[in-house]
Amino acid sequence: MKSGKLSNRPGIEAHVNPASTAHWREYLIEAAGLGAFMLSACSFGVLLEHPGSPIRAAIADPTTRRVLMGVAMGLTAAAIVYSPWGQRSGAHINPCVTLTFLRLGKVDPADAAFYVLAQFAGGATGVWLARAMLGPALADPSVDFVTTLPGTHGAGAAFVAEAAIAFVLMSVVLLVSNTPRIARLTGVACALLVATYISVEAPISGMSMNPARTLASALAAIEWRALWIYFTAPPLGMLAAAEVYLRLFGENGVFCAKLDHPEGTPCIFCAYRARTAPRTTRSPSWETSRQATNTTT
Repeated sequence: MKSGKLSNRPGIEAHVNPASTAHWREYLIEAAGLGAFMLSACSFGVLLEHPGSPIRAAIADPTTRRVLMGVAMGLTAAAIVYSPWGQRSGAHINPCVTLTFLRLGKVDPADAAFYVLAQFAGGATGVWLARAMLGPALADPSVDFVTTLPGTHGAGAAFVAEAAIAFVLMSVVLLVSNTPRIARLTGVACALLVATYISVEAPISGMSMNPARTLASALAAIEWRALWIYFTAPPLGMLAAAEVYLRLFGENGVFCAKLDHPEGTPCIFCAYRARTAPRTTRSPSWETSRQATNTTT
């Protein structure tokens, strides 16, 4: 990365430290983020669905168990977004999210490539760790490494459903994260959608929205059926959401590629840097710059 402006928006300039040109910390965080998500999914999958689980014995209704799974994974997603690590990397933990922000001009192509590689590696590692911890229970047909597969309505319905939920998720991310008054609620909105999707949509497609998440389970389960759906529908849905957003608000309407951007957190996307200089000489903060941009555009 070079010094200079990273976008055509006023008030946000790059203050690039040469030591930060290799963003390996952010890449590792993305890998760890999806790894943690998969470890959580596998653990709750065993707790809620394995025949030997006391929770499974106590809750006979599959819909109730699915809702509980949705709540668990929604909370997991929120914890990742609002964790110090998630705030550092932006908590994409999904190649489709990264590629969408690449399309929006908020991610450097090199960073996008390493983010995607890290996400795939992290997801697979998370399932591997879960297998080591949970043993044969994770491979039981009732859990099956929490694979995502089309439901009884078939591959066509699964494709449409995956594209639709991905479109809605990215639309919400863009609308909420680029509205300064409610931007800090982006992670909450994502968590609510994840919980709702698992509760309602999972019987149609398995609820993935994430090719790295699907491949991580597929590798462990050696299950390749309908894998193409999860590599095509989610990115199409999210990229379509980006196109709609651009037509409505333009490129100036996208501030950063982070889901949560607290004051003082380094950012490789909008080049906000925490400063140690006196307050009178500080550059405008990310939030101030966002509000100023809103009034000028």
